[in-house]
Amino acid sequence: MDLLNTLVEKGLRRELPSREEALAVLATSDDDLLDVVAAAGKVRRQWFGRRVKLNYLVNLKSGLCPEDCSYCSQRLGSKAEILKYTWLKPDEASKAAAAGVAGGAKRVCLVASGRGPTDRDVDRVSQTIGAIKEQNADVEVCACLGLLSEGQAERLKAAGADAYNHNLNTSEATYGDITTTHTYADRVETVRHAQGAGLSACSGLIAGMGESDADLVDVVFGLRELDPDSVPVNFLIPFEGTPLADEWNLTPQRALRILAMVRFVCPDVEVRLAGGREVHLRTMQPLALHLVNSIFLGDYLTSEGQEGKADLDMIADAGFEVEGTDTTTLPGHRGGGCDSPCAGTPVDGAEPAGADTASARTDLVTVRRRGAGTDLAPNA
Repeated sequence: MDLLNTLVEKGLRRELPSREEALAVLATSDDDLLDVVAAAGKVRRQWFGRRVKLNYLVNLKSGLCPEDCSYCSQRLGSKAEILKYTWLKPDEASKAAAAGVAGGAKRVCLVASGRGPTDRDVDRVSQTIGAIKEQNADVEVCACLGLLSEGQAERLKAAGADAYNHNLNTSEATYGDITTTHTYADRVETVRHAQGAGLSACSGLIAGMGESDADLVDVVFGLRELDPDSVPVNFLIPFEGTPLADEWNLTPQRALRILAMVRFVCPDVEVRLAGGREVHLRTMQPLALHLVNSIFLGDYLTSEGQEGKADLDMIADAGFEVEGTDTTTLPGHRGGGCDSPCAGTPVDGAEPAGADTASARTDLVTVRRRGAGTDLAPNA
């Protein structure tokens, strides 16, 4: 396909595709899916070889959030029967992080529900970062605490944080449809706070909330403009008890096309396969490794992922290798160690062809009952 050849050439040059080209990727047929994956895979291998970075989530404070994000099981008014607990102590969080590091994780992501941290919360997280770094000096620590106020990113950086995550989630035009308690601009401002403090910015999206192809392209182009170092791609987990519980819009094929589009638009960025991969990609997860260069190991914030050993087996069986702590993730022009791998018709605004509601796999949504906040061993 001329489209794919053009996109590969642009990706190898780090050239932004046109909006029409990005839409065309989402509109390709299932018959062309393997060609799309192969093309995007060439771009992925150019910048990241066959390495897969492992990340591990630690949910520091679960549930009871005052924000009304429709996709979230921790939202205001959520009836999802998730774990609810207040802040983990630094030693508890460090113990949880150690399980992920032992499983091969290079980065630990510290997440807390809420609109944003108070100064006291920043102190708590700073102590937790210190405890983790004391036990595992080489591990990267990313904080995800919501909207940041002036000076808070600098304090996290001084405490030893390496990165900050705050996702844009969806397009600016439709943001008000999923959240009313803060704005798209608020999220952009927080990412810029993190970048201004010298933290590596991590910002991504959630697909499968009923958005159009145009919305998906808009948010990914917005991310490209914001230029984070890593872009997590989440697929909606439709929790019972949330407003989007009936949004089963994704097929494995569509999920792969979305990942390919993100890779073409963000060719040299750490694209991370994040929440919902087990639910929506299912047995086609290994194909996604040809598109992304980073995944979460084990469980998520309020849902369970597949077993950590299964993740490691999947990576090995697909011919990839886990990225070590002695390897820089990003290519040299993005501040990494080297410039190459170290060792249908698109209709603007058209609604996606979603999966039939009858195909909803509610059996695959498993509320997390182990790890942080429980007496059971974590999944890593």
